[in-house]
Amino acid sequence: MTETSRTPPERAAESLLAFWAEAGVDAMLLDEPLDRIAAGRIIPPKPPERRSEAPQKPAAAARGGPDVSAAIAEARRAAGEAKDLEALKAAIAAFEGCPIRFEGAARQAVFARGRPDAPLMVIGEGPGAEEDQRGEPFVGRAGQLLDRMLAAAGLKDRVFITNTVFWRPPGNRTPSAAEQMVCAPFVERAIELVAPRMILLLGAAAAKSMLKRDEGILSLRGRWFEWRSADETLELPAMPTLHPAFLLRQPAAKKKAWSDLMTLTERLDRPDRPH
Repeated sequence: MTETSRTPPERAAESLLAFWAEAGVDAMLLDEPLDRIAAGRIIPPKPPERRSEAPQKPAAAARGGPDVSAAIAEARRAAGEAKDLEALKAAIAAFEGCPIRFEGAARQAVFARGRPDAPLMVIGEGPGAEEDQRGEPFVGRAGQLLDRMLAAAGLKDRVFITNTVFWRPPGNRTPSAAEQMVCAPFVERAIELVAPRMILLLGAAAAKSMLKRDEGILSLRGRWFEWRSADETLELPAMPTLHPAFLLRQPAAKKKAWSDLMTLTERLDRPDRPH
């Protein structure tokens, strides 16, 4: 068939085929539709992603937060090197193994207050907002109630007061078991240095941590237990009671806490038995 003998429709089809051929069409049917015109466009390559020279460690990992065993070992070392309470306070302030220190709520370490050779060690849960501001434990409303109770029981100048952790947990939440475990070597060293005759534990968090028990505080309160050091070389009688913050919310429970305090005071003042 000559050029002149082709019909207009044939010439139109030939022109269309030539157009698609130039556009890159090389098959009549494909499994999936493909826009050949779009595929023929020049698309500038994406710039390569910039990679840092070294992967960044998570903040918690950089400060050793998740590695509880390593943090406990470091706490034991630092606490063991403290020869007196001032050195222990400085060791706690310099310690970076407890995650609470980096959670944004703590201004400073809150160690202790009271008589350095007290016959009674009082251990609470952890510092709150006012304690965080002032750097001493139990100085807020709960602490003021505690002081009044201790004074009424004749114990005002016979106590050394501290907590299971030394930084304020964000939102005043209960410190975790891991956080208490990391701080435990410092608490134990404080007990060794003060050498009290017995321990008063304020609230469930302190009682469970120090006595390694799971019962609730209403079950534990008013009963005598034996606190033992990690190496079991030191053993002291310990009594859990209700936390002063709980007593502020439940004033009717003050009778129970007062009964616990009277029981403890009676044993503390009991004359030593002759050898």
